Amino acid sequence: MDYKNDALAIHKKYKGKLGIEILPPVNEDTLTLLYSPGVAEPCKEIAVNPDLVAEYTWRQNTVAVISDGSAVLGLGNIGAKAAIPVMEGKALLMKSFANLNGVPIVLDTQDTDMIIQTVKMLAPSFGAINLEDISAPRCVIIERELEAALDIPIFHDDQHGTAIVVMAALINSLKLAQKQLADCKVVVSGAGAAGSSIIKLLHTFGCRNIVAFDVNGVITENPANDFLQAEIAELTNGVAGTTFEQAFVGADIFIGVSAAGIVKEAMIRAMNDKAIVFAMANPEPEIGYDAARAAGAFIVGTGRSDFPNQINNLLAFPGIFRGALDVGAKKITMVMKMAAVYAIADLIDDADLREDYVIASPFTEGLTEQVARAVAAAAKQG
Repeated sequence: MDYKNDALAIHKKYKGKLGIEILPPVNEDTLTLLYSPGVAEPCKEIAVNPDLVAEYTWRQNTVAVISDGSAVLGLGNIGAKAAIPVMEGKALLMKSFANLNGVPIVLDTQDTDMIIQTVKMLAPSFGAINLEDISAPRCVIIERELEAALDIPIFHDDQHGTAIVVMAALINSLKLAQKQLADCKVVVSGAGAAGSSIIKLLHTFGCRNIVAFDVNGVITENPANDFLQAEIAELTNGVAGTTFEQAFVGADIFIGVSAAGIVKEAMIRAMNDKAIVFAMANPEPEIGYDAARAAGAFIVGTGRSDFPNQINNLLAFPGIFRGALDVGAKKITMVMKMAAVYAIADLIDDADLREDYVIASPFTEGLTEQVARAVAAAAKQG
């Protein structure tokens, strides 16, 4: 397939991917109800009781998809306008998989404080905020500040969506490998948005032997660490001087959210029996699927759809937002994230698990509904 020309052609044909859908019929009778004078009635009700905005407007079914264009896909800092196709794509997925109205918003600033203030001002229009393609560690600061300031769910999918799907695939992989996470040594490559969230979720699920690397090498406790590296250091077991190659010796699991081609077959061969390798750098993984399998990896997953075990955020975020909005959740809590993990893992019956089938397809029937139900139930529990 000629992806470049075909992709340009379809975007040009439709002038993007989105439009506005009008729900009620518009005629002489309804216009007086939908606009003047009838529109004043829901306005007056909401003014008295702001919670009624969920009943009388589209707010509770609408998510702002917000980016500054600083970390777009594998393209890097390409700016706000160039990020629009991706934000439209995210909105397309929300509508297609969860019947949510996603509204793409790109901000012509990469000033962290200005982004926070802008989103705060936009928040009354939306039931939830999806932060997208914002560079680390700024994305973490922005998310935390907004969570503290707003009473609607704030979710950075590059962080938490990735971690949730990784954890679901790992639960199923460990069943096949007949290993317990608490007994496993895990090597994580990449300590930005996705990597930091993966490490935190691994720790939450009981893993206590994690060695993490970023572009500068192994992460250890160090006064020079930024706040995100410091948090990672507290949850990991990096020893100063440990090389990336050395970390693979006796490891059970490798999780990569970093750079193409940095893992060699010899490193996979140094891992324990029934090694699990999730190499998710895009568009090219840390080690290719076939190469990892040839080197002896038991289960291999990537971010690509042209190989088995695609670890895809699409499994998570539509159902998470759907479930949170359905019950009027004010935050996405760790309990809700864990519920999503188990809901996604449970899409495959244990009897159907295979080395090339540890994570379901985004097109699995009932996916969004199952995740949404689990997230909604967890939100109600508080």
